Amino acid sequence: MSCGCGSVNKRDGRDVVDLVRSKGKADLPLRTPHDIDCDNCNETFTMTTHVDKCPTCNMVFGVTPCSSHDKENILAAGVNY
Repeated sequence: MSCGCGSVNKRDGRDVVDLVRSKGKADLPLRTPHDIDCDNCNETFTMTTHVDKCPTCNMVFGVTPCSSHDKENILAAGVNY
């Protein structure tokens, strides 16, 4: 993502989502979709894009393209963020 990934706080979901959105990559499909267990509502959904949201509670999750291969890099940013 020529990318700025190295400059973002990769432990802060809002920082990750803001960066991905600023680069126009939010709707880019993940190479490998990940099943996400939403901490907010305890539902499971399949994350298919770099910024996606739980269809039950609207918790927004994000991951940078360069780290999207590992589910552990996906972070929550907030409800309707």
